Amino acid sequence: MRIAALDQGTTSTRVLVVSDDGSADIQLALRHQQHHPQPGWVEHDPLELLANLQRCLESTGRVDAIGLANQGESCLAWDAITGKPLSPVIVWQDNRTGPAIERLRAEGGEGLTLARAGLPLDPYFSASKLSWIINHLPAAQQALKAGRLRLGTSDAWFLDRLTGVFATDVTTASRTSLMNLATGQWDAELCELFGVPIETLPPILDTVGHFGEIGATPVTAAVVDQQASLYGHGCRKAGDAKITFGTGAFALTLTGDEIIRAPDKGLLATIAWQIDGKPVYAMDGGVYDASAAVEWAGRLGLFSDFSELAGFDQPPAIARQLAFVPALSGLACPHWDRSAAALWVGMHGGTTRQDMCQAVLEGVALRSVEVISAMDQFLSVTDRLSIDGGLARSPYFAQFLADALQRCIVTQRFDELTAFGCAALAARGLGKTLVAPRNTCTEFHPRVSAATARAWRDTFSDAVSRCRTWR
Repeated sequence: MRIAALDQGTTSTRVLVVSDDGSADIQLALRHQQHHPQPGWVEHDPLELLANLQRCLESTGRVDAIGLANQGESCLAWDAITGKPLSPVIVWQDNRTGPAIERLRAEGGEGLTLARAGLPLDPYFSASKLSWIINHLPAAQQALKAGRLRLGTSDAWFLDRLTGVFATDVTTASRTSLMNLATGQWDAELCELFGVPIETLPPILDTVGHFGEIGATPVTAAVVDQQASLYGHGCRKAGDAKITFGTGAFALTLTGDEIIRAPDKGLLATIAWQIDGKPVYAMDGGVYDASAAVEWAGRLGLFSDFSELAGFDQPPAIARQLAFVPALSGLACPHWDRSAAALWVGMHGGTTRQDMCQAVLEGVALRSVEVISAMDQFLSVTDRLSIDGGLARSPYFAQFLADALQRCIVTQRFDELTAFGCAALAARGLGKTLVAPRNTCTEFHPRVSAATARAWRDTFSDAVSRCRTWR
């Protein structure tokens, strides 16, 4: 048995082929362009993404099933008849709908989104983006009048074009602010609140199921990339958690059959996956800028090669009162403040590039600590936390996170866990179970006292407060 997992992410598209003999190999990975037509806007070319997916599929050879992992909140519009895109893909990071969100908040709309979708009002989610498309793009307006408009997250676009099935899965729908978390269906009042015609949205299916065929190969799973990662990490019971450090950092903790709502703490109730009509819920907390902050530091010339981030000669920057808050796109959980600005605190004439690099890594870690600390108030989050993504490959970063969080941090040599989770879910669609590839784990245990870690967190908390008042 060979399963292909398409991982369509924020910066690249890749395909992992997993076999039942335990082998798992990336067959092809392709980067795509990021477009920033205005400050705060982030777009992708939908045709470029589709072409990259097709190239990835061509590289796999014969496979028995396909799974698709998607970006989550990124969305677009297209023509139901021709399949032609009527908008760019508006990426989850995009902030163009900030003013519209503030108007809805002022009108009291957040009570409805929290009660029905489990989500606060924020440009991060798809609903306001889809509304923007309808209100600002004539091609979408004309298609709506003609009854030809299709709106959806990127997975629905890919499935429609690749298999002819217009559908999304429940995990992706749960990230739109248009789905009722309790029923797993589109909510008419939420759609009315945002001005999104419910008839333009795709049917919502289980995470594992039938999403059509590409050629003769069935697509048996579709899922948000972060939920795929949660499954790939082996999280199965309440309290199991992982953090993926990609463009942003995303922590998910399983809550089982319980929906935990914690809007006052900035945590999101979401669906981890749904199989055979049975949803498994999770608590989600995001950091907008993780690897994005590191790449930004590289563009500034603070380092020239990622190997420079593996270790440093000096004690932690935060212990020397140097802090960086990675709020390049604002702050997500637990603050949900898009107006917050990235901020350095504590620089002086002797501050070096290496010091600043340390502070960037530590800032991402300490923002993640804020998220896990918020989750700890609602359930017992595992004391053995698994992480993956680019930053997880830095021993300095993993050790600092263990110190600051006062937990064991686990990294794995095989770290394509998003793609593997997607493949494992696709295998379930065939009634099969995939065995995780043979792997080597590295554990990082705290090396500093709880009092030291608390002092670091207090210093960072003060810096976060400053970045929220600096406009």
